[in-house]
Amino acid sequence: MQPENYTLDEKDLSILRLLQKDAKLSVRDISTRINLSPTPTHERIKRMEKSGVIKEYTAVLDRKKVNKGMMVVCMIALKAHNKKEATLFIEEVSKLKEVVEFYNISGDFDFMLKILAPNMDEFHDFFVNKLSEIEGIGQTKSIFVMNSIKESSQIL
Repeated sequence: MQPENYTLDEKDLSILRLLQKDAKLSVRDISTRINLSPTPTHERIKRMEKSGVIKEYTAVLDRKKVNKGMMVVCMIALKAHNKKEATLFIEEVSKLKEVVEFYNISGDFDFMLKILAPNMDEFHDFFVNKLSEIEGIGQTKSIFVMNSIKESSQIL
């Protein structure tokens, strides 16, 4: 975890920006771009990994090219609002591979799920046979994404 007094300086932020764009950059490439020698660059990266600033490295896939062309945002309100029901719901939804993002939200609904499926038939099967079988769901609302305007995992 990141200590409270841990502050990212401009070199750290530059490293993070570069890694967000291309996590396969070598330490040498990064060090050249930020005008710092490789050893301190490597030490900074390791420190940010250890502290949790860098959570993981991953490949960003084109969902349509891997047969996950349908995106659905599903809003869910639970029947009961207590810790036990919410914990059970979270545990069950977290197991579903079709759910790629999962948020606890405020407002009329309690949770928001981003679900990927190959097509409407597969989403229907997922919804009927997996999601709606989870105990405690009171209300759902599914929003079908027609087109992605902007998708990004870059936060800096």
